[in-house]
Amino acid sequence: MINRKEFLKTLGCSAAAAMAGSAWSASVETASETSLTLGLTSYTFRKFSLEQTIQFAQRLGLKRIALKSMHLPLDASPAQIQEAVAKIRNAGLELYGAGVIYMKTKEEVDQTFGYARHAGLKVIIGVPNHELLAYTEQKVKEYNIRLAIHNHGPGDELYSSVNDIHNKIKDLDTRIGICIDIGHVVRIKEDPIVLATRYKDRIYDCHLKDVDKREAEGAPIEVGRGVIDLPAFLKAMKKINYTGTLAFEYEKDGDDPLPGLAESVGYVRGVTKMLN
Repeated sequence: MINRKEFLKTLGCSAAAAMAGSAWSASVETASETSLTLGLTSYTFRKFSLEQTIQFAQRLGLKRIALKSMHLPLDASPAQIQEAVAKIRNAGLELYGAGVIYMKTKEEVDQTFGYARHAGLKVIIGVPNHELLAYTEQKVKEYNIRLAIHNHGPGDELYSSVNDIHNKIKDLDTRIGICIDIGHVVRIKEDPIVLATRYKDRIYDCHLKDVDKREAEGAPIEVGRGVIDLPAFLKAMKKINYTGTLAFEYEKDGDDPLPGLAESVGYVRGVTKMLN
């Protein structure tokens, strides 16, 4: 257990790392040792290049990354995919997943799994149409790559709730699971702790964020400033022995997300250190 002074010091170190550059990353990483593994969704830096996104991840000491298609297009050739993967690995990062990827046809399912195979991904964060679930299951078995279906909250016609996802996949291959987006969970007025605990055996990825309201209009905000009880959620994830990635998806400030993301990372690191 650490006191408030140490908590704020940890938060400040992450912010300093982001502003000062990669030389700070080692100290930040040391301060963040925990059984919970933090990562980054590249969608956070959707207006920046892959190279810039890699640099930002390094500066924050976030070692795991999941790519969105603006950083590695779905129609990229095997050679282009391998080139991108090499850039990530050479930077000391792990490309663990990709997404969110929408699959509306069998051809798009085929493309997605081929893409994942060439990139050496452990998990696809995806949204297959309901009628494609049986076909998607075949591909999961063929490629032995996990699929984590992503909930999108109010107004989504496919998987608005984590409950919707589980109802569709409960009888499918267990390598088909859930990417729980806690912001969308709260916007639909459900409890991410309850859902993560209920479906703990099928939670394969987590999008970590905060929102300013417990309703459909809830907007992204720096983690720790919103309505989500992050300390309680992180404690629950430790309790269920979650071994996947807690990937920051910071959607606010698209033109300049680094300061807000750095604050968010520092906050979560402070919380996880207290939990230890």
